[in-house]
Amino acid sequence: MTQREVVRTRRRVLIVLAGVTPLMTTACKKQGPAAPPTMPPAQVGIVTVQPQRIAETYEFVGEVDPFRRVEVRSRVDGIVTERPFTEGSIVKKGQVLYRLDQVRYEAAYRDAVARYDNAKRTFDRLNPLLPMHAVAQQDVDNARSALESAQAEVDVAKKDLDDTTIPAEIDGRVGRAQIELGARVTGPADLLTTIDQLDPAYVTFRPSSQQLLAWEADPQARVLVEPGSNLSVHVVFPDGTELPRTGRVNFIAPTIDSTTGTQEFRALFENGDHRLVPGQFVHVRLVGFARLQALAIPQRAVQQGLGRQFVYVVGPGDTATARDVHPGQWSGSLWMIDSGLVAGDRVIVDGVQKVVPGRPVAPVPLADSTGRGRASPAGGPGAPAKPAGGRQGP
Repeated sequence: MTQREVVRTRRRVLIVLAGVTPLMTTACKKQGPAAPPTMPPAQVGIVTVQPQRIAETYEFVGEVDPFRRVEVRSRVDGIVTERPFTEGSIVKKGQVLYRLDQVRYEAAYRDAVARYDNAKRTFDRLNPLLPMHAVAQQDVDNARSALESAQAEVDVAKKDLDDTTIPAEIDGRVGRAQIELGARVTGPADLLTTIDQLDPAYVTFRPSSQQLLAWEADPQARVLVEPGSNLSVHVVFPDGTELPRTGRVNFIAPTIDSTTGTQEFRALFENGDHRLVPGQFVHVRLVGFARLQALAIPQRAVQQGLGRQFVYVVGPGDTATARDVHPGQWSGSLWMIDSGLVAGDRVIVDGVQKVVPGRPVAPVPLADSTGRGRASPAGGPGAPAKPAGGRQGP
C-alpha cells in the first residue's frame, strides 16, 4: 500500500468516527437516570393554640348505699311459726315478716289482765268509804298503788304479745332471711333480716387528699365541693351506660380517713326505678369545674412513642418539628396541655402521617363544628368525658 492510500484510509476512519461520536453521546444522554421531580409540601390540618375556658370533669370510683337500712330483730324470744315474706322482694311498712309462738305471751297477758281487774275492784270498793272515814287513808293508797302496778303489768304483757308479730318498719327491699321457720329466736341479739330503702339512694366516693388540696387552692372549685352546691354528679355503670339523672352532694365527712388519705363525699339520687343497687360499684363523674386560660388541642394531635408524648408544630418557614408535651386532663374531644405549648403555636392535627420533621408542610386551618380554625372548647352538652385521660380518684 502506497503512502497516498494510507492517508486516504485514515481520512475515511476519521470521518466515520466524527459521525458516530454524536450519536453515541445522544444515546448515552437518553439512557442516563432522570432527575427526580420536586414534590410539593404535604398539606396538613392545624389548630392555633389559644387560651380558653375548658370544662373539667373528675372521675372517681363510687359505691351505692341505701338511703336507710333497717335491721329486723325481735324484742322477745320464741319459736318462729310464720315467715310470710319472699326474700329479695319489695315490702311495705307494716307488712308482717315473722310471727313467733304466742301461747306463753297470751297466758301472761290474761294473767296480768286478771290481776288488774282484781286490783280495780279492790280500789273501787275502798275509795268510796274514805269520805265516811270507814277505811284508813293508807288502805286506799295501797289499793291505788296496786291498781297502777297491775296496769303496768298489763301494758308490758300486751307489748310482749304484740311483739310476737314482727312487721316491716319501712318500705324497701327485704334481704335474706337469717332465721327460718321453726328456729328459735333468743331475743334482740338475733338478726332476722334487713330492709333497704332504695328510693332515694346514696352514692359515695372518696377524693384523695391531694385532689382536695387542689380544689381548695381554686376559689371556684372550693365553692363547688360543699354540700348543696351546684356541682352535678353523674353515675356511669360498668357497661358504660349513664344513669339518666344527676345527683347532688349532700354530705362531706368532716375528717380525712387516716388509713386511705381520702375524704368521703356522698351524693343523693332519685331511684324510683331501682337501677342503683346497694353495694354496686359505679363510676362517679363530677361536672361543673372549669379551668381558665387553659391550652387544649384535639386528642388525636398527641403522638406517643419511645416513652414520650409529643406533637408536631409548624415553625418558621412552615417547617414541621416535633415537640414534647405533658398532657393533663381530657375534656370532651380536647386534651389540655400542662406544659410544652404556648399560645400561638400551630399544632398539626390532621395529616400527621405525612409529616417529616425538618421538612416544610402546607398548613391549612382545621375547621371545627363552628367553622373556626382553632381548638374549640369542649365539655358542652353531649361531650363524653374520657376516663382514661381524666383525673381520677384513688
